[in-house]
Amino acid sequence: MENIRVGFGYDVHQLGDGRKFVLGGVAIPSEKGPIAYSDGDVLIHALCDALFGAACLGDIGVHFPDISEEFRGIDSKVLLRKTMEKVEELGYHVINIDSTVSLERPKLKEYVPNIQSMLSKLLKIPTTAISIKATTSEKLGFVGREEGIAAQVVVLITK
Repeated sequence: MENIRVGFGYDVHQLGDGRKFVLGGVAIPSEKGPIAYSDGDVLIHALCDALFGAACLGDIGVHFPDISEEFRGIDSKVLLRKTMEKVEELGYHVINIDSTVSLERPKLKEYVPNIQSMLSKLLKIPTTAISIKATTSEKLGFVGREEGIAAQVVVLITK
């Protein structure tokens, strides 16, 4: 069954005051944003990991190490484009993604259509194939204390 593969990705970043907040390639107004080597887009980072995993290509750190100056402050949309190039070189394309973002605030509901549209362009799939769910952690743990953000993504690819 080399023609259909599933991948899982997970990413987490600490949040800091006064930092830019980008999720799924979309800038979102917020008092806090991720502290990261790149732009800290946890959704795209988890998506890249899921894609690399599905294609058995390792993980995001293998391809875009956070010790390389080339990737300092990089727009994660660039990372996703490069990831898709590697996956497509193997003859795969994305069928659908299912994702969950864990964050207390800002509330993400109104931004989901813009994020789906952005990811649709980058993945070359319809918005109806992109599920983005947002949840809180009910004030528990680092997410609940508003110290961080986490994202989980499952992706289905096929040849």
